[in-house]
Amino acid sequence: MKVLTSPSSIGQIGSAPFDLLEKNGYEIIKNPYGRKLTENETIELAKDCVGIIAGVENLNAKVIDSLPNLKCISRVGVGMDSVDIPYAESKGIKVLNTPDGPTKAVAELTLGLTMSLLRKIPNAHYDLRNKVWKKQTGNLLFEKKIGILGLGRIGRMTAEMFRALGNPVAGYDLYPNKEWAIKYGVEILDMKELLINSDIICVHLPAMKDGSAFITKSELDLLKDDAFVINVSRGGVIDEEALYEVLISGKLSGVALDVFSQEPYNGPLCEVENIVLTPHIGSYAKEGKLMMEVDAVQNLINTLNNGS
Repeated sequence: MKVLTSPSSIGQIGSAPFDLLEKNGYEIIKNPYGRKLTENETIELAKDCVGIIAGVENLNAKVIDSLPNLKCISRVGVGMDSVDIPYAESKGIKVLNTPDGPTKAVAELTLGLTMSLLRKIPNAHYDLRNKVWKKQTGNLLFEKKIGILGLGRIGRMTAEMFRALGNPVAGYDLYPNKEWAIKYGVEILDMKELLINSDIICVHLPAMKDGSAFITKSELDLLKDDAFVINVSRGGVIDEEALYEVLISGKLSGVALDVFSQEPYNGPLCEVENIVLTPHIGSYAKEGKLMMEVDAVQNLINTLNNGS
């Protein structure tokens, strides 16, 4: 029985995911390209597979229809917008993810990016690497009001971290957990109030089903002129063209992006000075990443064994 392990980085931290598959009698088909697979590449590699340990490749109806033996898609990570779940389930294919694996890693990256923006750490690093001794003057995190857009697992943990540091925190979610909010002292606001009143906006929203931006020029215009924005959720949640125009106009103190509408990204935001860009590394902490990979493999094995 063959299983495609599609994420290009799986197994780099430790061999446990592959060891687990082999121990349970599965033949492993690896991603040979070192990047996200195209639809045709996925079809070619997975054509005889009963399962896919999935990354962010497109698993739509076309791909699914081309994989007659497929019984399980097990995602390494949380986001499932690249998988046509209703169609897969209509074909009897079980779709799973690892919702707990990346939570701490993404929340900690959010905190790290926030501090990097506030204290202009990347700017100072770049100057000194170029032998320029220039002291950057940044901002304190102290007493900054944090706005969390999206209060799922990652958004809630990020809020808890900022509250532990003593910051006032407000959150927006379509279905907020009010009991949790009371426990941690998080104010629940509507989106407009949150954008207007927050000093630092942390975005933890899922992608829109139609692929459109959740945060457009209209929402960006509501922000304080000296606000900071951090997006570690999904590329395309913020309108990148509108964000670029806002930044070059002088509005916003700084932005940090870990996700982009097209990845790898090499667009105009690379030329903006007051921005920190990272290549979708939210879950790339060794401990959390290995746990996600093992959990995804175990989910697949449990499903296939129970179905056999």
